[in-house]
Amino acid sequence: MAHSQSPAETVRFGVFELDLRTRELHKQGIKIRLQEQPLLILQALLERPGEVVTREELRARIWPADTFVDFDHGLYSAMKRLRDVLGDSAESPRFIETLARRGYRFIAPVDAQPRPGPPSPLPSPEPSPEPNPENEVEPPRFRKIVIWLGSAVLAVILALFLVPNIGRMLNWLGLTSTVRHPRSLAVLPLANLSSDSAQDYFADEMTEELITELSKLPDLKVISRTSVMQYKGTRKPLPQIARELGVEAIVEGAVQRSSNRVRITAQLVNGATDQHLWAEEYDRDLSDVLLLQSEVAHDIARKIDLELSPQQKTRIARGVHPVIPQAYDAYLLGRYYWNKRTADGLQRAGDYFQKAIEQDPQYALPYSGLADYYAFLTLLGGPEILRPRDAMPKAKAAAARSVELDDLLAEAHASLGHVLHNYDWNWPAAEREFKQAIELNPNYSIVHHWYAHLLMQQGRVQESVAEARRAQELDPLSSVFIINGLARQYYLSRQYDQSIAQCRRGLEFDPAYVPARVQLGLALAQKGMLSEAISELERTRDQAAGYAITDKNTVNSLHASAAPVNLPVVNAMLGYVYAIAGRKSDAQKQLQLLRVASRTRYVAPAYLAIVYTGLGDKDQAFAWLEKSYQDRSEHMLYLKVEPLVDPLRNDPRFESLLKRVGLDH
Repeated sequence: MAHSQSPAETVRFGVFELDLRTRELHKQGIKIRLQEQPLLILQALLERPGEVVTREELRARIWPADTFVDFDHGLYSAMKRLRDVLGDSAESPRFIETLARRGYRFIAPVDAQPRPGPPSPLPSPEPSPEPNPENEVEPPRFRKIVIWLGSAVLAVILALFLVPNIGRMLNWLGLTSTVRHPRSLAVLPLANLSSDSAQDYFADEMTEELITELSKLPDLKVISRTSVMQYKGTRKPLPQIARELGVEAIVEGAVQRSSNRVRITAQLVNGATDQHLWAEEYDRDLSDVLLLQSEVAHDIARKIDLELSPQQKTRIARGVHPVIPQAYDAYLLGRYYWNKRTADGLQRAGDYFQKAIEQDPQYALPYSGLADYYAFLTLLGGPEILRPRDAMPKAKAAAARSVELDDLLAEAHASLGHVLHNYDWNWPAAEREFKQAIELNPNYSIVHHWYAHLLMQQGRVQESVAEARRAQELDPLSSVFIINGLARQYYLSRQYDQSIAQCRRGLEFDPAYVPARVQLGLALAQKGMLSEAISELERTRDQAAGYAITDKNTVNSLHASAAPVNLPVVNAMLGYVYAIAGRKSDAQKQLQLLRVASRTRYVAPAYLAIVYTGLGDKDQAFAWLEKSYQDRSEHMLYLKVEPLVDPLRNDPRFESLLKRVGLDH
C-alpha cells in the first residue's frame, strides 16, 4: 500500500539546496552562511516559484509594521547579498528576476523534496525479453551510406542559409530576444532617504549632477533636469514615463546622506518592457562625491555598451578630485536657488556660490554658477539689478576662472560664451565657447538655448530654430524658460503663429511666467491683433511683482488706471502697443513710469527707445538706443532681427548702430 507524501522540507535549484526545517542553504553539499533577511526573501520566493512576489508582501513578511527601517534600502541590500551568495545578477538573472517597482520572481526550475516516509516494498523485477536477432532489421550497407550523405548535404545547406540569419531564425522560433542597447535615457529624481526632509534639495541637486555626468557620454541622449523633476514623487508606471519623455531607458534610485557620508542606489530599467537591466549601490565620503557620480556614469556606459575613446574617458573622469563637503553643499544650494529664476532665488544663489568659493577656491563649478548669477543680475535682480557695465565684467572673471580650473567643464565654457556674446559682443569667440560646451556635454540644454540666440541675432535663422528645438528636445517637459526660448526664435524670424502657439504651450506649464506673456503680447501685436495684445500685456502688468515706484506724488498725478512699474519690460512693451494702437496718451504715461522707476534702479534705455519708436519719435528713439549702446545692453544685439525697430531701418543712424555692434554683415 502506498504512503502519502509529507510536506516539502528541502528545495533544490541549480547546485543549491535549501533545508526549510533548519533554514540552512547548501551548495553542492557545503553549508553556506546566509543572513536572516536574505534567507527570508529566498524562502518567500521559493514558496511561489514562477510567480511575482511583490515588494509589499516582502515588507509585511520581513519588516513588520512596528519595525522602523528604511525599507527601500533594506530590501535592496538584502537582495544584493542574496544574489552575491547565489552568484546571480540582476542584469542576467539565472534565479531571481527583478520587476521594477513591483517585486521579484524566482525563475529557475525548482525541485521540492518531501519528507521521506516509511520505505515502500520494492516491486519484483520482471524478466526482460531476450533479444531476437530474427526480429531486428538492419538496413543494407548502401542505404546507410545514402542516409549519411543526405544528412551531410542537408547540414551544409542549412548552415549556408541559417548562419547569416541565425539571430532572425532564433527570434522567429521564439528562442531568444533581440537586445538593443538604449541610446536615450532619463534620470528620475532620486528619492531622499535621509531622515531629514531638509535634505530634499541635496537629492534634487544630486539628480542634476548625475544627469550632468551621464550627459557627457557620447551618442547618448539624456533628458534635462527640469523635465524629469516633473516626476518627483510620481506613481506613474515607468513605461508611461519613458513614452512621455521619449526615451528608451530610465535610471531611478535614492540618495542617503548622513553627516559626511553619502550613499546612492541606482538602477537602470528598460523603458518599454520595465525590464531591470542593472543595479548598484555606492557608498562614499562626501568629499569623494564627484568620484561617485563619475563611477555611476562609467558603470551605466559599460552596461549599455557605449564605446568611450580615451579622451571621452578623461572627460568623464575629470573633476574627481576630492571636494570640501561644505563647498559642495553650498554649490548645490546655489544651483537649487538659481534654477528657480526668481529675484529672491537669484540673490540667494549668489550668496551660496560665494560661500562655496570661500570654502574651496579650487572648485571650478561655483565660479561658473557665480558667472551665471552676475549675468542674470542685469535682467532679474530685484532692487539690486545692475547695469551691464557693473555686472558683466564680474561674470567674465568668474567664468574665466572656472575654465582655468577645469577646461573640460561644459558649464564653464557655456558661462564664458554667454559673457563673450552678451557683453563683449565677440561673436566668433562666443560661438567657439558654445561649440566647445556642446562638444563636452551635448545634452546641456541651456547652452543650446544661449547658442540659438547668438545665431538668430546674426540672421542665421534656420540654425537658430534648430538649436532652440534641440534645447526643448533635451528638456521636453521643461520649465517655460526653455519653451519660451523657442517662442522667441519664432517671433524674431517673423513666424508669429508658431510663436503664439509656443507661448501658450509654455503658459500651460507656468501661467505666471512674465516673459512668456510679454512674448505672447508682442506676437499678437505683430499679427495686428492689437486689442488682444493690449489685454494680455495689461493683465501681465497687473500680475507682475517685485518692483514699485517710491515717488507717490508721481503715481497720484498719473491716470488712476496706471499701475506702478513692477517689471520695466512689461511697461515698455505695453507702452509700445498703446502707441501703435493710437492710444498715445497711455503710451506717454508708461514712459513717465519708466523714467520714475529709473531713479531707484536700472532700467534698460532700450525700453524707452521702443516706446518712442511706437510713437514715431525717431530722434528720441535713437537717443535712447545710443544710451543702451553705451551701457553695452544685450538688447542691442537684436537690432538686426527685432520687428519692433522696423520703422528705424531706413535711417542712416540705424546702419551706424548695426556696424558698431558688429551686426552689419
